[in-house]
Amino acid sequence: MGLTDEQKQKIEENRLKAIERRKARGHPYKEAVPVAKNNRIQMHGTKFKDTGGGFLLEDKETEEEDLDKLLEGIENETEELPLEFKECIECNSGFLTSYLWSTFDYPVCDGCRDHEDKHSLITRTEAKNDYLLKDCDIDKREPVLKFISRKNPHNPRWGEMKLYLHVQIEKRALEVWGTEEALLEEKEIRSGKREKTKVKKYAKQMKELRMQVRSSLYDRTSKASHTHKFGPDRYNEEEDNYTHDCECGYSETYEKL
Repeated sequence: MGLTDEQKQKIEENRLKAIERRKARGHPYKEAVPVAKNNRIQMHGTKFKDTGGGFLLEDKETEEEDLDKLLEGIENETEELPLEFKECIECNSGFLTSYLWSTFDYPVCDGCRDHEDKHSLITRTEAKNDYLLKDCDIDKREPVLKFISRKNPHNPRWGEMKLYLHVQIEKRALEVWGTEEALLEEKEIRSGKREKTKVKKYAKQMKELRMQVRSSLYDRTSKASHTHKFGPDRYNEEEDNYTHDCECGYSETYEKL
């Protein structure tokens, strides 16, 4: 990229001033042409200082001043963000973040995490069956319970499992049913209803089986007590015998003496 017209003009002015100064040195009694001091120009993003002798020097001082001003402005605009510590409900110590907090919004530090017992995970199906929770109790009731997704270990082709924090599921069940006793009572009621349903289903199946047995016995008895009713006799000249047929399809062949 070449110089702009303004820059070319500035250089030309500096060249003419240099010529005038050389002439003035040759004629000391004449007044020298005044030269502007601290004159600066900028080319291609870089600032230059006019030396007054027809040369341009890179202005380091101005760049440093601009950088200082920029840094000072950034420092003034930057606000200090206070660090927010969470208090662990197990050990009461403060912590910035932890697995249980970042994953389930549960305020327990990593040092107190008990992933095998107290802070174990439970599937959505188990949560609904064991604690009698509905989908709305998990997904709609505030605060909505967080979960993580994992592939089903029994069959990878099945859908992903949703795993919830067991202790949060227990707390949600108490919010829904009020007390642990109420939850257990409801489970017993539902269990009794399921048993009654099983008994009724079994009784119905046994009744159908007895009906099938009776029907089979009736058919065999009816066939055993059947009396043939034969139609008119038909004479067979070639064999010299007679044949008559019953309504049930039975045919009897005999000879007459």
